[in-house]
Amino acid sequence: MEIFLGQRLKELRDERKLTQKQVAQALKLNSVTYLHYEKSQREPPLSLLADMAAFYGVTVDYLLGLTDF
Repeated sequence: MEIFLGQRLKELRDERKLTQKQVAQALKLNSVTYLHYEKSQREPPLSLLADMAAFYGVTVDYLLGLTDF
């Protein structure tokens, strides 16, 4: 099964019991913008992808579904 960025973002957020609004604020994003990333309706720029990985403590490869760790 192919893993998509949006799925990983939602899983990571749910594991940490955070709201979309809390994550968006931490990443300095509009909450609707973050929602679009989580629903795979938009793709974040590379710099934001790196910020997301750092925020969640994972690699960019993990976010993109290229690795499972």
